[in-house]
Amino acid sequence: MNRLGFLAREALINLRRNLLVVLGAVLAVFISLSLAFGALVVNELLRINTLAWQDGTHIIAFLYDEGQDGVAAGAHAALLDEVGGWEEVANVRYFDKAAAWAEYQEMFADRPEQLNIDPSVLPASIRIELTDIDLYQDVQFRLASQSQLIRRVATFGEQIEQLSSLSTVLNLLGLGLALVLGASAVILIANTIRMAIYARRDEVSIMKLVGASNWFIRVPFILEGMIEGLIGAGLAVATVWVAFRNLRTIGDSIEIISFGIPNRFFVTWGIVILLFGAAAGVLGSVLGLSRYLRDEDGGRPVVVDRRVLEPT
Repeated sequence: MNRLGFLAREALINLRRNLLVVLGAVLAVFISLSLAFGALVVNELLRINTLAWQDGTHIIAFLYDEGQDGVAAGAHAALLDEVGGWEEVANVRYFDKAAAWAEYQEMFADRPEQLNIDPSVLPASIRIELTDIDLYQDVQFRLASQSQLIRRVATFGEQIEQLSSLSTVLNLLGLGLALVLGASAVILIANTIRMAIYARRDEVSIMKLVGASNWFIRVPFILEGMIEGLIGAGLAVATVWVAFRNLRTIGDSIEIISFGIPNRFFVTWGIVILLFGAAAGVLGSVLGLSRYLRDEDGGRPVVVDRRVLEPT
């Protein structure tokens, strides 16, 4: 227990002695992991909303009125039966003019000036739910071939594809920046450890002369790097969490977008980010120590109080 206390105390002393460099390393870890965690949160938001938009109606086909423009009576029902038999279609519903007017009233309930229209101008439509959203172009093409009955086809497949592409780009950009800054953080931590061990080179050399093992010398510096990584990672997790909470508060008024990321997502990935930060700190420490200890093992003389001590 005394030995553990000594090692922890030495790590804290090293942190205090090189405070500015330590802050630089912590900042690098913080920025890199904030980008990585932020990219994960954005990807989860896009995934949740994409899945929500994939449920329900994928394609709307607006129809010409029966008995007009050469459309025979019963043509709507015949089209509904035909589309319902397509293997790409999971479900199809018919919206007549009354249903279209009720939907229009609901959409513009807060804008009464938009309700002063003739309900008969609203067309009937069929609402199609696909078995797979990726099949929307095939169904859209087949519907477009019935131009004598269908006046316009609206699909949400393109918007979903755009969201998926945006998610991929944001992920690659965020993770790429995180990797670059993460490597910078490891290098900064390694330089911090080198400076710390250089400042205490005489003490370290004397410890080796009296029989201290390399691992006994390494542990305080490894603890120092791990603490730097944990602090940076903890700040990153807290910052992203607070930012998301504020964004969700603002976004509650935006009904089209869901901010319903469960807390377990943040807990799980928060732990992963903390572990990654600690691992980056340990890696930086090991890199910073390895060269110095190799030099020491090579028998470099050590100067202490103007006297030269030759390793035995």
